[in-house]
Amino acid sequence: MSAIDEGIVREYFEQAGFFVRQARKYALGAKRGAGEEVIDLLVFNPGWQRGTRKPDFFLFPNELPFVRRAVVSIKGWHASGRFTPGTLRNQPEIFRFLEQDVLKEASRFFPDMPEEDAKDTLTKILVLPGLPTAEPFRSQAVAMLKEAGVDAVISFRAMLLDLIERVELNRNYGKSDTLQLIRILKTYDLLVDPQMDLLPAKRSRGND
Repeated sequence: MSAIDEGIVREYFEQAGFFVRQARKYALGAKRGAGEEVIDLLVFNPGWQRGTRKPDFFLFPNELPFVRRAVVSIKGWHASGRFTPGTLRNQPEIFRFLEQDVLKEASRFFPDMPEEDAKDTLTKILVLPGLPTAEPFRSQAVAMLKEAGVDAVISFRAMLLDLIERVELNRNYGKSDTLQLIRILKTYDLLVDPQMDLLPAKRSRGND
């Protein structure tokens, strides 16, 4: 996982009001490591309301309020395109973050959550480039992810679209390289808000 991938995911959750924590401060080596080595990010939602339903499998922004605590695994394999059923079968490391020792380690970062409750109260989120759009491959991939224990998935496209929409041109994001880069790209008309796609013509700044 690159720092850029992590930055996108971190900003996505932080912009939604989550507290985000990195379990480790070093790169994962080739040797199979401890549980915390597999955890990319841990997120906590201070605005979660008791008694709310569980989030849907596809974790769009309107579903985030239903997430209380989560362990997040980031697979930024952008060159691979979409995660097909074949990808899931041939890449078992995708599911490492679902192993019991990893979940036990994750629960340690949430002191108010008993280890025995981790399975029910800790949402397991997989961040990935995307899933197939054609059937039956899409349904097969979703079924495989759910069967393995994944509770929710987020695509990089969905996160980036949300961040692009949130970033304001007249605001300085000096503390976030990710948001500042998006702002600069929007300033020079290299990115547009998602809703701008509905307009008949691209906006003009008049001084290109």
